[in-house]
Amino acid sequence: MPYRQTHELPASVKDHLPAHAQKIYLEAFNSAWDEYKAPGERRGHESREETAHKVAWSAVKKTYEKDEQSGQWHSKKHH
Repeated sequence: MPYRQTHELPASVKDHLPAHAQKIYLEAFNSAWDEYKAPGERRGHESREETAHKVAWSAVKKTYEKDEQSGQWHSKKHH
């Protein structure tokens, strides 16, 4: 089900990602929720929700990366 605000996101997202990354996640999730409503649009037997969460995490990882030592998410540095 789409999210209206970042405070509605799952704890695994809102408790770990910075505010900007949460907004990216929310927008990507909602977009994928609409885009993949037909089962034929999804891979294998994934639910609509599973697909939307995967798309959202992928979108976050384009801009943010997790520091494996600290577990914190940081914006990727631009060189």
